[in-house]
Amino acid sequence: MFVLAGIFGAGRNWASVARRFVRARPEWGCVLVDLRQHGASQGFHPPHTVPACVDDLRRLAHHLETGAEAKPVEAILGHSFGGKVALQFAAAVSADPSAPLLREVWVVDSTPSAREPEGSAWGMLRVLREAPGPFESREAAVEAVERFGFHRAVGLWMSTNLVPVANDASEAGLVWRLDPDAMESLLRSFFAIDAWQSVEHPAPGTRVHLIKAADSSILDEESCARIEAIGLATGQTLLHRVEGGHWVN
Repeated sequence: MFVLAGIFGAGRNWASVARRFVRARPEWGCVLVDLRQHGASQGFHPPHTVPACVDDLRRLAHHLETGAEAKPVEAILGHSFGGKVALQFAAAVSADPSAPLLREVWVVDSTPSAREPEGSAWGMLRVLREAPGPFESREAAVEAVERFGFHRAVGLWMSTNLVPVANDASEAGLVWRLDPDAMESLLRSFFAIDAWQSVEHPAPGTRVHLIKAADSSILDEESCARIEAIGLATGQTLLHRVEGGHWVN
């Protein structure tokens, strides 16, 4: 199973969930993916878009499927931004007769709909641009995020994206490893894409699960009703409601 974090995140955000999963289902393994320009996946060439993320995943899947141990990718889970990438990955796999069957697609608190850029992720671009560092400490970076109106917990999470200043000058401290232009490009692509086709017409043998976090408005009730109606028609699409907010992991 590929596991995809949301924008500004990294695969390790889901490490505890992945560990619990493979303990409960030891016949499965997880690959915690750093999407392009996230985590350790730096230096990718533009354009930075959802389709480019899908192409990256297809290459990674091919590498796993043709390696010495030949492990096919049969499931994918994506949170938020990663959820739409997961749906688009499912569409690409279903169109390739040579690809292994994708048995499960899990979309965690993400909408398949296209919409105008908005929300906290869009607002975080301002932090990256107006408070790039260097910061003298991790705590200073967290406080900078808080000054833009974000909760401290968000600042602590964002602080996992801090790296030492990489230059030969006397300047020291911590800076964001995230390129704001690349993040904006990825987000614009995310907001522009309508991924309902993958929800309404999954490939034979593929089940699509959409998780609605009770305290989050990202997946609205109109969309939930649409998902439930699709499920009744296809028997392959399921809506799951869970307690908590957007950060369900």
